[in-house]
Amino acid sequence: MENNLILPALILVPFIAGFICWLVDKFDQQLPRWIALIGMLITFGLGIALWQNGTFSYSMGGQTPSWAAEFYLPWIQTLGISIHLAVDGLSLLMVLLTALLGVLAVGCSWGEIQKNVGFFHLNLLWSLGGVIGVFLAIDLFLFFFFWEMMLVPIYFLIALWGHKGSNGRSRVYAATKFFLYTQIAGLIMLIGILGLVVYGYMMTGMIGFDYNYLMAVAHRLPPEVAYAFMLCFFIGFAVKLPVFPLHGWLPDAHAQAPTAGSVDLAGILIKTAAYGLLRFVIPFFPAASAQFADFAIILGLIGIFYGAFLAYQQTDMKRLLAYTSISHMGFILLAIYAGNILTFQGLMIMMLAHGLSSAALFIMSGQVYERLHTRDLRLMGGLRGQLQYLPFFLMFFVAALVGVPGLGNFIGEFLILMGSFNTYPTFTIIAAVSLVFAGLYGLILIHKALFGVPNPEQQQHYTSPLKDLSAREVSILMLCAVGLVWLGIYPQTFLDVSQSSMQWIVNSYMPVQEVVEVVQQTATQLEHVEMQ
Repeated sequence: MENNLILPALILVPFIAGFICWLVDKFDQQLPRWIALIGMLITFGLGIALWQNGTFSYSMGGQTPSWAAEFYLPWIQTLGISIHLAVDGLSLLMVLLTALLGVLAVGCSWGEIQKNVGFFHLNLLWSLGGVIGVFLAIDLFLFFFFWEMMLVPIYFLIALWGHKGSNGRSRVYAATKFFLYTQIAGLIMLIGILGLVVYGYMMTGMIGFDYNYLMAVAHRLPPEVAYAFMLCFFIGFAVKLPVFPLHGWLPDAHAQAPTAGSVDLAGILIKTAAYGLLRFVIPFFPAASAQFADFAIILGLIGIFYGAFLAYQQTDMKRLLAYTSISHMGFILLAIYAGNILTFQGLMIMMLAHGLSSAALFIMSGQVYERLHTRDLRLMGGLRGQLQYLPFFLMFFVAALVGVPGLGNFIGEFLILMGSFNTYPTFTIIAAVSLVFAGLYGLILIHKALFGVPNPEQQQHYTSPLKDLSAREVSILMLCAVGLVWLGIYPQTFLDVSQSSMQWIVNSYMPVQEVVEVVQQTATQLEHVEMQ
């Protein structure tokens, strides 16, 4: 195995750039912004280079994933811990999304953040570096290190640079709530990881955290133990996805976070949970996951309707967008546990499209707040007649979020619904009905913000005429728009990259899923016979 130095560079560049931002802050407040932007552009460029040079092909019959590139360096050899990084199509696309949204997060905070600029960019870039580490680490100790590490800078982003929520709650309250939820979930997942390590030691006499080793251990566990460990991993990821009813941290965190923090949370952070379910839960515990699938999908369906219904009721623009994320992540859960190639590929497109569309809308929420000094939809109105570019982009990204054909979200939802109908037709029909609610909250957002007349009370708090989007703001939104159109018109570019990764996960899950379904059907038939 040849070490690919691009992999550690993808993690180190944001960390080094963030540290330099903090160092140069005392000289000039503009320097940290430029260093952060250059650092994330370099990270994105490294990801593109990895895409160009990697081979994302599928190995028939492989018991382990086919990595396009790897980096291995022994670390704590006594405990079997190493710096083991690897990339396949799934992780590559997630890394590219992280780097791109990192560029956008730096750009959208250019005028918003005016105090402690260097420390802000240190936290922003370190959170992004931690996320990239999560996507690349295949040593579970290293994975858990990055999983927990990325929470600390996000806590500071919310607590130090956040806004006061519309419900009166403080940014410190929101940051603390986020931290407690995710820390408790992380501890539960750690129990699952350490349980695998202990069972591995009992089986082989070896201590190790490597992906392939622990996957082999997981496959040899007694069914009841495997189910318990699967639940530990699932809960750890479900809180961050978030899955109903473990979503309590998300609305407050979004409402109080600065714009860049919301981009980080909605566009990237919650995708780490979906990635974790695909990378660890399904391949490690296929039988337990198949047993758990019905319950997981029901949770996803509840989340779809719950998120859409509460989004419909919100008056704060950012809280409305936060609840739409809960609704969309319900689709992600349906896709994962339906477990076939169509749903997995739809999941891939949906994660990319949701990352771009939700990030763009949170950026636009910040742009509206900068002009109107409010996010309360009841105090808006008439923006269509006062601005030229902002109304167009707002309608475009709301259309993308609710799944209008021709844009990426539609392709993702279509593939998920088409694939899941084969295995769960009833659940799929119920999920499809929820798309009506998505259209409703989208129309409410557009109607209240853009149409009608300006609120006379709020007009006293801003200068008229309103300043339209600057060239910087238009450029940021255009990047998101181009990505969504690309995903909607020619998704094959991205489907080809993720095909091999998704096919391997399907192959590790579907045979077991079919066996579990047969056993469940047989048990049901036996119950009927006994009753007769």
